[in-house]
Amino acid sequence: MKQVFSKIASILLALLVLFSTFSFTVEKHYCGDFLMDVSFVGDADDCGMEMQKIATKKNCCKDEIHKVEGQDKLQTNKIEKITFAKKQFLTAFVIAYTDLCIIKESDIYFYPDFSPPEVSSDYRVLYQTFLI
Repeated sequence: MKQVFSKIASILLALLVLFSTFSFTVEKHYCGDFLMDVSFVGDADDCGMEMQKIATKKNCCKDEIHKVEGQDKLQTNKIEKITFAKKQFLTAFVIAYTDLCIIKESDIYFYPDFSPPEVSSDYRVLYQTFLI
């Protein structure tokens, strides 16, 4: 359950960053009081009344352009130059973290429930080797 929640939260935060930086333009073309065309990608088509504009010297059409600007400054901190002292601290921290905090798996395997095999004959008596 915890993994599902963290995945959903990370996807939502990624979408929030994406849509906060997303900018787009909406163009609308009106002929008189009527909306004739809306375009989200390119120029809005006109209604074909451009010829009458020249003859009557009166423009009945109008274009509206709405720009929605996204955020363009996500990183406000400047990247600082890393000095020798900061490199020393970072190196010491990484070494200490890897040595102390990370649990390393052992190459030696212990079998607590292992019992030795049964011996059918006593080898010391069989080979007549005795410690005196």
